Order: sequence, then C-alpha cells, then structure tokens
Amino acid sequence: MNNPRTFLLIALFALGYLIYSQWQMDYNPQVARPAAATTGEQTDTPAAATPLPPDSAEIPQASSTTPLAAPVEVTSSERLVQSSNPIVVTTDLLRIEIDPRGGSVTRSDLLAYPLHPNEDARVRLLDTTPARYFVAQSGLVSQASPAPNHEAVFSAAPSTYSLADGQDTLEVPLTWKDASGITVIKTFVFSRGSYVIEEQQRVNNQSAATWTGNAYRQLQRVPLVSDHSGIKGFTDTERYSFMGAAWYSPEEKFQKLAFDKFAKEPIDGSVSGGWIGMLQHYFFAAWIPPPGETDHFSSKEIKGPAGSRYLLRSMSPALSIAPGQEQAFSARLYVGPKLQSTLDDIAPGLAKTADYGMFTLISEPLHWLLSMFHKLTGNWGFAIILLVLTIKALFFKLSEAQYRSMAKMRKMQPRVAALKDRYGDDRAKMNQAMMELYKKEKINPLGGCLPMLVQFPVFLGLYWVLLESVELRQAPFILWIHNLTAPDPYYVLPILNAATMLATQMLTPMTGMDPLQAKMMKFMPLIFSVMFAFFPAGLVLYWTVNGALGLLQQWIITRRIEAGEKEPAAAKAK
Repeated sequence: MNNPRTFLLIALFALGYLIYSQWQMDYNPQVARPAAATTGEQTDTPAAATPLPPDSAEIPQASSTTPLAAPVEVTSSERLVQSSNPIVVTTDLLRIEIDPRGGSVTRSDLLAYPLHPNEDARVRLLDTTPARYFVAQSGLVSQASPAPNHEAVFSAAPSTYSLADGQDTLEVPLTWKDASGITVIKTFVFSRGSYVIEEQQRVNNQSAATWTGNAYRQLQRVPLVSDHSGIKGFTDTERYSFMGAAWYSPEEKFQKLAFDKFAKEPIDGSVSGGWIGMLQHYFFAAWIPPPGETDHFSSKEIKGPAGSRYLLRSMSPALSIAPGQEQAFSARLYVGPKLQSTLDDIAPGLAKTADYGMFTLISEPLHWLLSMFHKLTGNWGFAIILLVLTIKALFFKLSEAQYRSMAKMRKMQPRVAALKDRYGDDRAKMNQAMMELYKKEKINPLGGCLPMLVQFPVFLGLYWVLLESVELRQAPFILWIHNLTAPDPYYVLPILNAATMLATQMLTPMTGMDPLQAKMMKFMPLIFSVMFAFFPAGLVLYWTVNGALGLLQQWIITRRIEAGEKEPAAAKAK
C-alpha cells in the first residue's frame, strides 16, 4: 500500500471495529450483562427476596493459637434468614440496611448516583435479591468459646438512624450476649461525606475462662445475569468492564481474580497492610483490615442448586481475652464509587480499582489532566476540548512536519501523474521512480504516519478513561449532549467528524494510489461516521475536535507553501 495514511486509516477502522465488537460481548463469559445489570444499578422494584441457604464455606472455623493458621470449613446447620425488620441508616451519601441476623450490611443505595439521568432511583450496590445477591458480612469464630458469626442474632434499640444536619458521625450499635458471660457489641460508625463505614466488634469477657477466637470479614456475591428487558436505553458503556474479586498487598500490589478463575486460582495467603474487594463497573465494596494486622486472605466458589456464589474473606490472627477483660477488633468497609482522587487516602492501592488494564500508563495521566481541566471549566466536555488543545500543542512541531510533507506531496501530484503515464501498469518501476522523486525533493512519504501513531495510544487511553471513570458517568456537555459516556443521541458529532474527514481528504494528496485504494478512502468518512455513532460522545468529541484542529493547521500550512511558491514565480515573471 503506497500511501501510509491509507494504511493507518484502515488500521484505525479495524481497531474501532474490534472495540465495537468487544463492546457487544461480555467481559466475563459467565455473565450476560446489559448496561444496568453490569453495574448492579437497580431500582426499588419489588422482588422475591428468597433467602439463600448458607454453605459450609460461608462460616470459617477459628484458627488454633497459631496466629496465621488458615480458616477451615465447617458444617453449619443454621440457615440464613432474611430479616423482615432491617436496621435502616441514612447519611448524606448512603442509605444502608443492616440485618440484625449477623449484623451484615445487606443493602446499599448510593444517593449521589442516579440510576438514569433525571430519575429518582439510585444506584444499588449491595442487595439480597437472589439475582443480584451481594452482601458484606463479618463476625467472630472460636473453637472453644461462644462467638457470634454472621448468622447470630443481634439486638438493636432503634431500627432507623439518620445523620442529622450539623452531625458529623453516626454510631449504630448492635448487641449479642451469651449466658456464659460473653457480650459482643458490634458498632457501625458512619461519617459525613464518606463512603467508609468503620466497624468495631468489642468483646467483653465476664466468663470464667479465657476467650479465644478470630475476627473475620467477607464479601459474598453472585454474578449479575439479565436480559435486555426493562432497560431504558443503552446509557453507559459498561459491556466489558472487569467484574470480579480484587485484593491488594504491599508485596504483590493490586491483583484481580475473575469469577471464572475462582476454582482454578483461589486466593490463599497472609497479608499485612492490604484489603479485599469485589469490583464492578464504576462501583465496588471492600473490607480494609487495620494497617498493622496480618490477615489471612482466601477465596472460594460456593456451588448450589441456584448457581454459584463467590466468597472473598479476610480473617484475623488468633485473639485472646482473659476473664474480666475487654478488647475491640476493628475494620473498615468501603461501599461506593471508584473515585480515584480520594481512594488512595483511604488505603494504599485502592485507586487501582478504576482499572484501565494495559492502558493504565496512558489513561491515569489523561484522567489526572482531565480532572485538572474540569476544575477550571466545571464541564467534562470542555475539559476534553482543553485536552485536545494540550496534546496538539505538545505535538505541534511533529504535526507541522506531517502537513508540510503532505503539502509537498500534493505539489508533486502532476509529476507523479506523468510517471503513471510513462510506466503504465508496471508497478515496480512506478514505485522505484516515485521513491527517487521523493528522495530528490526531500519528501518523506512516511512523515504523515508518526503523528497518527502518537494519537493511537491517546485515543485508546481516553476510551478507557471514559469507560472506567465514574467521575464522567452521565456527565453532560452542552445542548443535546446530556451524557458524554453514551453515544450521541442525534448523531451530530459523528456527522461533524465525517465532514471534517471529507475536508481533510480534499487537502490530502492521493499520490500513488490505485483506483481501489482511492475508492476506499472516499468511503472512509461514511464508515467512520457509522462506527462513531456507537462510540461514547466524549470520545467522538475528542476525535472531532482533534480532526478539526488538524484540518485548520493543514489548511494554513498548505496556503503558506502555495503562497511561498507563487512569490518567486511572480518575481521571476516580473
């Protein structure tokens, strides 16, 4: 293919088609997820809350006196019963339901995130509905002492709590007592402006024997499976975002485990200063043990008649409390969005939950730069435009060299046409003559490739920023663009992009192209406009503005070169 620009455009089209094709598939082969189901974003539509029976793997066995002994499964005759009277806690950011049976966090609505734009329904992350089962559990286990696991019944005085105006923290205590003299108070502490819930289990030993046991925290969920019925439009690019388990350790850093690998590659190890979490598009839940505590992390797939559940657990070392003594064991639970600017302040590596995959090195700086521009403009669309201007400024000289090369090639078109007439269908001699001509006139036919190659990683990096950054979720631009992460509803941006490509073609030399290549180039604007009709509006905005600025730069340089050629000719004639 003689024209490198043709090759790059076809490569971009193939890449776009690959992205679009993968967009239509699910990331996890076990999960068939449309937009709303992928994130677990659900309305308050009533559903039959049939309790899921516990498996023997749900309740760990207390370790021996060896601090780092791994948990062992035991059989439980108890069954998980969904409480008909949950404890409801409302803060400025969360509406949480806590089941008195076990003190488990069984439902969470994220009040700052609507399910759809301009609707009252909020994103629901944790839920006990069987099809969306996702809960955060915790408890104590002991081999020889009474201990409340996540199925023990706690008592609570009020059943409704609300963070009042001017109140910064809210405590929700639950109490469990045993006839032997063991009392456990499990307290959830909520803070204003935070998605972090601090949990404290305080054990008061008034029995005659030393209490020994372990504290554990675990997340349990099912994959989200749904069809397209009831979905109000395809509003978010959520098709193949990662969904599964994740954990962090100072040694291995951020790690992921997809649902289909739970049985093959289970987590099993001791970690100090880490955390465990369950990720999905835009949102996640994570248990964060105390920084200095060395916990045992483990995972398990629990198979049942209704399908598989996936469990991720953190278990403390062996604990000991003498008679008449009291001790508290604490951890933090995060239930909320993947806000990259604040997550690392909560725990190391937590911001990595916004997973950009292989484009992390490009996407993270782009996200940071977009965030800075958003602080200036207050609008993510204008932030994208400023990003284009910044990239254009950084690569101005490179683009200038590209357009000068193209302008010179445009000048050579009559001479190339003469070569075609001379050599006819002899392509080998034609190409050799063209290379000699380019060498003589100091034209680099590959000069137009480098700027486009530079744009490729930025284009893909921005695609992942738009796909994974919750800050841009449902972000409006102006006029008809109400959601930058959804396709343009009226296809205006794809049409503008096609017009930009057509105008660019008029200034681009078709030197050395055979008729088939020339026809392909003519159809490229139409093909790209169709392809971009399915892309996020923010991405098409970036590419359209980038193309328009490139067109302007190319037009100015072409005019300058043509004007420079006319002046010596006019002087000579004079």
